[in-house]
Amino acid sequence: MDHRETVALLWPEEQGVKRGPKPRISLDQIVETAIGLADADGLDAVTMQRIADRLGVTKMSLYRYAPGKDELLALVLDRALGTPPDLDDEPDWRAALRSWALALHTEMIKHPWALTLSVGIRPFGPKELAWTEVGLRALRPTSLDGAARLDALAMIVWHVRGLVQQSAGQASSNVEAGVADLMAGVLSRHADRYPEASAAFTAAASSGGQDAALDFGLDRILDGLAGYADR
Repeated sequence: MDHRETVALLWPEEQGVKRGPKPRISLDQIVETAIGLADADGLDAVTMQRIADRLGVTKMSLYRYAPGKDELLALVLDRALGTPPDLDDEPDWRAALRSWALALHTEMIKHPWALTLSVGIRPFGPKELAWTEVGLRALRPTSLDGAARLDALAMIVWHVRGLVQQSAGQASSNVEAGVADLMAGVLSRHADRYPEASAAFTAAASSGGQDAALDFGLDRILDGLAGYADR
């Protein structure tokens, strides 16, 4: 796939002030409208026609701002990711990386449809690259080289992605406790057949509402990285 048009939209070159009548809409408005549609009705709801209808313009007029829907969605993803956290006050690389992961989880929970857009070989936009830059900087005190740091971030991102995918469309991000609550009646009648599951789900249901799977998995990843990076 030729990504040149996507790169050009994500990373526009500086241009001088254009003369002529002021445009009725802006690229920012188009992107925010697309995000609103995706948040309300899912990614399939984001069409050039629906965006145009929301903005009160013709569908063809949108192509003055973006060459096509695929390129526009790349910009939508980048905007939806938000701004990465400031980790300068974190005491060490592990605490910094943990804060980075929790912040990413918070942003992705807001826009779970972004999971679909953030896969495959594709160019990163400024915000996504800023997240990567901050994560890599957090790992700078370790012995990991650049490629290994990218791999470390990938492990964390896929852990976060998996839990966001599990939580998509749910009122709570704590899927583990939610499933445990639903299974309580079944397990009370079949605890003798599934004793380990009964004990585990009972503990999960009484965990106080914390997202135990996110914290547990993240801490284990960081444990592994600490043992590898500090050796």
